[in-house]
Amino acid sequence: MKTVTDPTPKKLQRLTLNSKLIKTIIAAIHEKKGEEIISINLKKIPEAVADFFIVCEGSNPNLIKAIADNIEKMVQQECGEKPFKFEGKSGEKWILVDYVNVVVHCMTPDVRGFYAIEDLWHDAEQKEHNELKK
Repeated sequence: MKTVTDPTPKKLQRLTLNSKLIKTIIAAIHEKKGEEIISINLKKIPEAVADFFIVCEGSNPNLIKAIADNIEKMVQQECGEKPFKFEGKSGEKWILVDYVNVVVHCMTPDVRGFYAIEDLWHDAEQKEHNELKK
């Protein structure tokens, strides 16, 4: 009995703002009342470590943790993906959720202002996501 295999490898899909992973992350942030949500498209920047950064803020460390936990939960449920890395779980002012091609930064406003990630990547395309699309 012969086994038939497809000799052509599957093409990797490039992420876009319409990708299910990114939409799920943004919805999870909105669900927990995250604010000032911005996506940064890093695909055209050779030095970038990911295709997208998503940056959001919450008013206190407990809210930051709730947002990050909800991102992890919803992405697992909707996309079947677990984060590659999850940094800062224990009441930090900055929690990073890394899905390799998408890195989410959840921060308090003071930390966000200090590190100014959006300014560091000012040459990348940025988009606000402060209104939930239904």
